[in-house]
Amino acid sequence: MKMVKETKFFRKEAEKAERMALATSDEEASQSLSNLAQAYRSQADALKKSKKLKKSKKISGKKAQLKAKK
Repeated sequence: MKMVKETKFFRKEAEKAERMALATSDEEASQSLSNLAQAYRSQADALKKSKKLKKSKKISGKKAQLKAKK
């Protein structure tokens, strides 16, 4: 459950950074904020991928246990 909250957090922070990047007229600040937004999205994607990988390993382990019992 915690992983979902972290993923949502990073996605919300990315949205905030993107809005700020669009709102500022300073080109350097805008670029930095856009880069930050992308970094937040990348982190959220990595967490999501990690969660899926753990879930699939857990399912595979359960299937192996069931086969061993038969």
